Amino acid sequence: MSAGRAPKAADLAALERAARAAQARAYAPYSNFKVGAALLTGSGDIFTGANVENASYGLTVCAERTACIAAALAGHRDVRAICVVTDASPPASPCGMCRQTLLEFAPDPTQVRVIALGPDDARAEWTVAELIPHGFTGKQLDPPVTGVKAPKSARKR
Repeated sequence: MSAGRAPKAADLAALERAARAAQARAYAPYSNFKVGAALLTGSGDIFTGANVENASYGLTVCAERTACIAAALAGHRDVRAICVVTDASPPASPCGMCRQTLLEFAPDPTQVRVIALGPDDARAEWTVAELIPHGFTGKQLDPPVTGVKAPKSARKR
């Protein structure tokens, strides 16, 4: 997948399957609100995540952030789409921390799709820019930081 190109239908179908599979692996013994996420990178790779709760609730990590972390650790810095699956109807959107994390890795927030799925084919969709329209980015730092790239050792061919 080249930079800036919209994800193909086959990529999105694979993304949805991966997010549903990730939801089954969520660890949510306290809330029983299981969330799965699958993230599509510019190169077409898919990374998954699930929420992992903790008895100290503040230590809980969201599915969207675990997927972003997995992608970042593999050297990817270019989210093209993310699918989030919950049992909520209407489908739940990412929380504020997840929105900010997605913004960090969105080359163009107006083009990165956020797909939320719930039970009975319930579906909602936004762009990252719609979810966090005035988000804080490296451009606001002094000096501005833009175009953060993966280390050479982690980059694809």
